[in-house]
Amino acid sequence: MSRPGNDNLFADPEFVARLQRRDADALRRLTAAYLPQVYRAARGAGLDDPSAEDVTQNTFVTFIEKIDSFAGHSHVRTWLFGILYRKLSETWRAVKRENQADDIDDVMENRFAPDGTWARPPRAADQATLDAEIRTHLAACLDEVPQRQRVAFLLREVDGFSTEEICNVLEVTDTNLGVLLFRVRNRLRECLEKRSLKG
Repeated sequence: MSRPGNDNLFADPEFVARLQRRDADALRRLTAAYLPQVYRAARGAGLDDPSAEDVTQNTFVTFIEKIDSFAGHSHVRTWLFGILYRKLSETWRAVKRENQADDIDDVMENRFAPDGTWARPPRAADQATLDAEIRTHLAACLDEVPQRQRVAFLLREVDGFSTEEICNVLEVTDTNLGVLLFRVRNRLRECLEKRSLKG
């Protein structure tokens, strides 16, 4: 996460104007603040190192090319991550054409009764599970989650984005975001239970 001071600086219209002039110092400061976060988000979205590096680079190239069209209605970080999400979507579409993957929505829907209650309630949390083991299993489970849900989860739980920011990045309503987060959390619980962890 970038420091709050940086966030305030990057929201300053004068700083945005410097970005739009391609001021080298302004671009360097923005890149230093957000490049690690963008790369981490790309890796968290399931890309390997080379692909994450490519997407990160393409995100910043597009940011610089398109900064003139930034109207200031959102934070620069939100706009940057919106570009990242579109780059991720392009990458996922290319991968999907190569490896058609089955959607597991039907599997998750079977977890609930028609009235919305649990058909098979999740097991209680297991406090004895080691953090390192959970991280390993969680990363593997995230690989099985649909991309939009994965990005929503990572932006919320890893990068600490607000609801408004995530909605702007993913171009969804807050209600749709709630559904995405509800589904991803339940998918992760299902996956962790299958791995004999209690989620």
